[in-house]
Amino acid sequence: MHELLYKKITEIISISEEEFNFCKTLFVPKKLRKRQFLLQEGDVCKYTTFVTKGLLKSYTIDNKGTEHILQFAFEGWWIADLYSFLTEQASLFNIEAIENCELLLITKFSREQLLNKVPSFERYFRILVENNLIATQKRLMGNLSETAEEKYTNLINNFPGCIQRIPQHMIASYLGITRETLSRIRSQIATRK
Repeated sequence: MHELLYKKITEIISISEEEFNFCKTLFVPKKLRKRQFLLQEGDVCKYTTFVTKGLLKSYTIDNKGTEHILQFAFEGWWIADLYSFLTEQASLFNIEAIENCELLLITKFSREQLLNKVPSFERYFRILVENNLIATQKRLMGNLSETAEEKYTNLINNFPGCIQRIPQHMIASYLGITRETLSRIRSQIATRK
């Protein structure tokens, strides 16, 4: 269960076997079934979570009942409401399994222990946060300046397998477009091929 975690960590930093063995002791394994929540709006996010198997979504629901998906998390990705996790304030988001999942969870306290005992993890988590900020800024700029077709094309180019794993209504929500618009775009792209 920890092999993918080790692979992803060592893509960014070098750690010894002893350091990784310590790291493993701080994670709590968890399984979620499809449609189960990892976090619900109003709860405090007590873990930052590494996905070893499956797929999750982070989303909010507006006052009209419309779901707005902020993030998907595939295998090898991290997911949390970082604001809630770090400040211990109530989360504004839900995190829910789209598929059956196998996860590794780490608490704020355990994460601090890891950072204290293995200082190179400070660099690892900093790079994760930096990459997340860059991706968030790119997505925001795309939402402001790209057409619906450009958003869809960028999504399938950047995450080729997502179309087979994520229901179309969720892709539409993530892109900020209607299901009908997504259907039209997919038909237009298919006729051009």
